[in-house]
Amino acid sequence: MAPMLRSVLFRPETRLLSVRCLSNRNAAGFEAGAGNRPRPRANALTDEIIRVDHAGELGADRIYAGQMAILGNGPMGKTIGHMWEQEKCHRAQFEQLIQQHRVRPTVMTPIWNVAGFVLGAGTALMGEKAAMACTVAVETVIVEHYNDQLRQIMESPNPDKELLETITKFRDEEQEHHDTGIDCGAEQAPFYKAMTEVIKFGCKTAIAISKKI
Repeated sequence: MAPMLRSVLFRPETRLLSVRCLSNRNAAGFEAGAGNRPRPRANALTDEIIRVDHAGELGADRIYAGQMAILGNGPMGKTIGHMWEQEKCHRAQFEQLIQQHRVRPTVMTPIWNVAGFVLGAGTALMGEKAAMACTVAVETVIVEHYNDQLRQIMESPNPDKELLETITKFRDEEQEHHDTGIDCGAEQAPFYKAMTEVIKFGCKTAIAISKKI
């Protein structure tokens, strides 16, 4: 188990970018052939949104990586793998936006990388239902967070349509993950209420920190 955990936790970045992610970038509104072409510096709202969402999708990617390391060969492996593939695409797209808008990533990136994997693997070790309870808790916070951002963007003087479309798409996929967790028995996990409240609090704290540093 130890070699597998190390290989997932410290996997080189390039291995996380699937062909599906690359094709989805253009589908979600990136200019064909734009590559890493820098844009003018983002305004304060866009800067904050991209920084915190990049951190959040990094954390989500690592959570599902942790779950796959424990449960990947079991009955839930295919379901978790599907959600993980979507999260890898989310992360890749925000890494692209970080470069395009020249946004400084949060200094907490190394911590969120390890903490996300530990959370995913730790809850998976408690069983499939506990892993799904973790998914439900995390996705509940992310969906609420994305909805707040969509309101902020739409209320801004010059809404960023590309960012609006990207977040809307990702919000819908995160909601799908939440619903999958419920369908897979998350609410039957031991200490479901207490566990999900603790995880939600941790996610909200991470969001607040990543907005600023």
